[in-house]
Amino acid sequence: MRAWIRIWAQWRWLAGLIVCVGLLAPCAAQAQGTLNIGLVPAEDPRLMIADNQAMIEALRTSLGMEVKPFVATDYNGVIEALRAKKLDVALLGPFSYVLAASVAGVDPIAVPETQKQGASYHSLIIARKERNIRSLADLKGKTFAFVDPSSTSGHLFPKTAMIRAGLDPNADFRSIFAGSHDASAIAVQNGKVDAAAVADGLFEAAVARGVVKGDEIQIVWTSDPIPGAPAVMRSDLPEPLKQRIRAAFASMRDLPWSKGTIIKRWVPATDANFAVVREAAKVLNLDLRKMK
Repeated sequence: MRAWIRIWAQWRWLAGLIVCVGLLAPCAAQAQGTLNIGLVPAEDPRLMIADNQAMIEALRTSLGMEVKPFVATDYNGVIEALRAKKLDVALLGPFSYVLAASVAGVDPIAVPETQKQGASYHSLIIARKERNIRSLADLKGKTFAFVDPSSTSGHLFPKTAMIRAGLDPNADFRSIFAGSHDASAIAVQNGKVDAAAVADGLFEAAVARGVVKGDEIQIVWTSDPIPGAPAVMRSDLPEPLKQRIRAAFASMRDLPWSKGTIIKRWVPATDANFAVVREAAKVLNLDLRKMK
């Protein structure tokens, strides 16, 4: 009788092993437990989570895992969390991806394509119309809000354009870092600064929400196309999990995102897509490995 019990126990163990091998993805998901995803502070943290909830749910369903969002107080907070292995996946700006690739070891997954824009976007410099700022040269002697030192559209590209236009951002005007695109646009709206940098899509969203009055704002400068903000993952994640994460993003279609915006699909991205960002960093003489 005891021999039959041992045989039965061994058979159940073997059957469980066969099921686990046959259903490798769910078993790996159970081992992984939770996928931690980081979001950069483009706007209020509560809005960031709400805007990305459909994507979070799609990942949860596709991966069969709990997906836990984290919104840092600044861009570098997400990069540091990736480096410390507290995050597995993150949505970064193009420049913050380049920084993260240099110091934290991440791979790009894909960039979102929406019904409003493709896999690229633009940086804007905006000002209140009554401040009579019509060109980059008019910024001289003014006050200015950048977004964050690690922001592509809110710092890297507009500052590069200023330097190429002959301005010295350290001497020709006084600048601050507002902390988010919303805060940058609102600082202009409320007259706290004369002009500011902001991403085009986030400026349009701020206008749509009514926190910025579009008819009172002048668009002073628009950048050339910038590669879209990528979803990234840690390079040291298990390869089967990385493949499943890529497949999960590739399968997403028509997801609601950020006040009426729809992510039509995620376009696969490689590191080569961000060469233009690295070139802009060279204009500013930035040593990426020393930036945190």
